[in-house]
Amino acid sequence: MQTVETDFLIIGSGIAGLTIALRAAKYGRVLVVTKSEIAESNTRWAQGGIAAAVGEDDSWGLHEQDTLTAGAGLCDKNAVRFLVQNAVPCLQWLIDNGAHFDLSTQNGFPHLSLGREGGHSRNRIVRRADQSGWEIERALINASRQQPNITIREFTFVESLLLKGSRCCGAVARPERQDAVCIQSRAAFLATGSCCQVYRYTTNPPIATGDGIGLATAVGAEIKNMEFIQFHPTTLYSRTHRSFLISEAVRGEGAILRNVFGRRFMFDYDPRGELAPRDIVARAIHAEAQKTGSPFVHLDMTHIPPAELQRRFPNILETLKEAGIDATRDPVPVVPAAHYQCGGVVTDLNGKTNVDGLYAAGEVACTGVHGANRLASNSLLEALVFGFSAAEHAAGAAEPPKDGKPARNSLAVVPHQLAEGVLFRLKRLMWEHVGIVRRTHGLEFAKHELEEMMREMPVGEPFFVRGAQTANMLVCANWIIQQALARKQNVGLHYNADLDTPSETRDASSS
Repeated sequence: MQTVETDFLIIGSGIAGLTIALRAAKYGRVLVVTKSEIAESNTRWAQGGIAAAVGEDDSWGLHEQDTLTAGAGLCDKNAVRFLVQNAVPCLQWLIDNGAHFDLSTQNGFPHLSLGREGGHSRNRIVRRADQSGWEIERALINASRQQPNITIREFTFVESLLLKGSRCCGAVARPERQDAVCIQSRAAFLATGSCCQVYRYTTNPPIATGDGIGLATAVGAEIKNMEFIQFHPTTLYSRTHRSFLISEAVRGEGAILRNVFGRRFMFDYDPRGELAPRDIVARAIHAEAQKTGSPFVHLDMTHIPPAELQRRFPNILETLKEAGIDATRDPVPVVPAAHYQCGGVVTDLNGKTNVDGLYAAGEVACTGVHGANRLASNSLLEALVFGFSAAEHAAGAAEPPKDGKPARNSLAVVPHQLAEGVLFRLKRLMWEHVGIVRRTHGLEFAKHELEEMMREMPVGEPFFVRGAQTANMLVCANWIIQQALARKQNVGLHYNADLDTPSETRDASSS
């Protein structure tokens, strides 16, 4: 097996991975590996923007309080304060690296144009129309390609991490249609994003298969809060077109949720109406759909001036038009879909895991910022802030040992002939029994079914990417189910209809 040496190995090329790469490049050689093309990441599809207290009527203290409120008492307060206090300088770094955001004129001078989303007490969303993630990814890719210390390997799948004793010292990767490569590094960073492809309906791209959770599990990294899967309340409902996220910012601009009979219903569930946190909105839509017998509700933006909609949401309007919907004239049918993984690989403020030499940042990580529910537009910020700190901390990492061994899960690859069938069963199982509203017997059934699926898989199968991704999704599903069963109180994104319900979530979940 060919051996490659680098100082810093980064697995993933979204905002977390490329931020780490650009910061770490000051201290040594950086190798970024990504299983698809460099631009294909969850970051690219983010519509909303980055939350930062840059407005005159705002402060990091208010941002902190909004984050803690959304997290329903389970946030790590030190992590939240670290996030909000570092938001503005990290945002400025992003702008200095070429990211362009919308501006407005105040007193004759240009200022960042700030949007507002659910759970925020102030306008603090820095955005680029409805393509903020695309703009951030564009800027970071351009900056990375201009940095001589950064090497990028696209279409390269990491199948296992290397361990020497208890220390992570690199990874085994497989470039497309080539033999495996052993990569030795002083520090390895997981920036692999989400596992939301375990669900039948998701806003995430096909790459979101939880590979980082699979890799981390195999080396004994701590995994926490996986039961807190955020379901985005408003994705396009269509029998003929792909699922498409309709940004929370649309509701922030005044869009209204109505049931199929035209009745506005959100104030029946929460005094904040359409601007309630996402878990409450998603459960309210679920409850309203059950009441009316319809699989969807309507998002109505027809009262907003068309010119304003076109200015703020050109990509959304165009995509809806391709599906035959003129959102300036017609309400949009929407349903919730799996959107964001709030838990993951546990890290400290420096992105460090409990495995020496292994770091994590972005959606794969559990920093403690989100608690039981992520505040809108804190995700890109979290990846940026903790990507910064992880790179700076890893600069002091020692040279790696030279004879690390691959650490693989017992189920490393699902056989080629079984992969698609396993995925179909898994996605349906998770959607029906481990989704927006859960029940204890459903979780127990899902646990039993998943165990059966894993027992049916033969060990030692030849490697292929789809099989390895499927194995990783089985690992992720197991974490979600086990931690959902262990959670004995309804809080944030976890709602079990068989448990007592706190007053804040009871109305949003009733049927």
